[in-house]
Parts: sequence; C-alpha cells; structure tokens
Amino acid sequence: MPADPRKPRILSCGEVLWDLFPEGARFGGAPANFACHAALLGGDVTMLSAVGNDRRGDEAVTILQGFGVETSLMQRIADEPTGSVGVSVDSAGKPSFEIHRGSAWDLIDWTDALEAKVSEVDAIYFGTLGQRGAVSRATIRRAMGLASKRGMLRVLDVNLRSPFYDAVLIRESIAQASVLKLSDEELSEVGTACGIALDAKPEATLRSLLTRFGLHLVVMTRGAEGALFVSPNGIIDQPGIPTTVVDTVGAGDSFTAALVLGILCGDAPEVILQRACEIASAVCSQLGAVPARF
Repeated sequence: MPADPRKPRILSCGEVLWDLFPEGARFGGAPANFACHAALLGGDVTMLSAVGNDRRGDEAVTILQGFGVETSLMQRIADEPTGSVGVSVDSAGKPSFEIHRGSAWDLIDWTDALEAKVSEVDAIYFGTLGQRGAVSRATIRRAMGLASKRGMLRVLDVNLRSPFYDAVLIRESIAQASVLKLSDEELSEVGTACGIALDAKPEATLRSLLTRFGLHLVVMTRGAEGALFVSPNGIIDQPGIPTTVVDTVGAGDSFTAALVLGILCGDAPEVILQRACEIASAVCSQLGAVPARF
C-alpha cells in the first residue's frame, strides 16, 4: 500500500534480535524497538535489518508487521542465525547484556530498494551496535551519506555494548548524524572518544558535542531524573516522570521514538521532551520493551 502522506516517514536501520531472558526469549534490538514504538506513535516506519532463515527470523518479521512496521527491506541470510542476546536484570530493573557473535544483522547488504527508500523518508535512525559488522556498517554509512545530501533528519541513538565499539566508531557515527541521543551512563565514554573534556555540569559537555559536530540537537536521558535537551537555542531540563519500575528494557528506544515523531511533527521542544519522558516512564512500568499500548 502507498505511504500515508500525513504520517512522518522513518527508516530504522540496524539489529533485529531476540533478548534471551532467564524466563524466556523476547523480541528486541534497539532499532527494532524504536521502529515499533515509532509506528505505535503514528509514524510510517520501515525496518532495515537482516534475520536468518529460522523460526526466530519468521517470528521477528511477524512481530514487526503486527506493530505496523513495513518489512520489505528485511533481508534473509541463509548461513547465519537471527541475532540473540543473553540478558539478566538486576533488582532495580536494569539490564546487562551478552551479545552473541555471528548474527544475520551483521550482513545487511545495500540494495536498489534501500536506495529508493532513503529518497522517500523524512528521517533515518541508526545506532552504534548495528555497525559492528563490516557489511552492515558500510550499508548504514552509505544510507547516511545519501540522507545527509538530502538534508534529512539523521538520528544517532548511541548504544555502547562492549566489546563492539571503539572511539573511532563513536566519532564517525556522530559525524553522520544531525541529532544525537545518548544516556548519562554513556556521556563519559562519548566525550572521551571525541576529545571533549568532561565538565562538572553535563550541559556543558553536551553543548561541546553539539558545537564540535555541528549537530542540530543533543538529547541525554538520565533514567528516573528525566532528560536534557540541548540545541543552539538553549537547554531544556525535563524532570523524570514518577513510575513503578518493572522493566527498563526498551525505555530509551521509546523515548527516542517520541523524540523523532515530535520533531517531525513540528512540536515545541518542551512538549516533545515531556512526552518522550512520559512514554519512557510508561514503558518502564510494564514488562517488555514494546508494550502493545501505553
């Protein structure tokens, strides 16, 4: 079906995988979570990734489609499995990850259909983890280059997962973006990688990132403390939204989805930031990265 011209059109690039919790497997991957949330919030979203010719790959595509995400750019890799990650969650709901190597999402290839899609969308989302494989990294960088030439909104959601990143990857990824989203836990490593001295006030470090890379916007999430929004027009400090935390997995992805939709819809920064924190808070109160409703 043709795209709805009233909906913001978004391309999400990167890993689709399964988080293997002690109680069972759950669909995941930051770009996949982002895509589902963005679709739930009213976006016309296409997912670019790769899965294996296996049951988990079939289920991942079905789940994406169930959330209204377009899957025509999902690739099948015959010789690699659908990605998976071992996950454990502490008493505060904070997850830790063991990301398995040798996954289909490392082999996302460039296609004519992808090139056509980049010319159609309003925004493109990508992360750092999705670039761990040379093939996928080259494809994502090529898409970002085309998006940059078009002056498109290019959103980098930093997701540092050891050992799949280094300072060069961080710097090169930020250089491809127009909007940078990161967490307070990632600020130190991002600043160090970019040669920016960390200030006692994180606002100063974020402003340095904004200036150094010519970004339109830098947003830092702070968990229960809310988020900071830094643009050439100033700084917005949004307090956290109280909630009973059940599971924080996917909260940052939902925040970024609300952020991107708000920007594309032309909402006021204060409205965008509050709404993004409300969405993330709601996700934390439910089990799973992508609840069916908020």
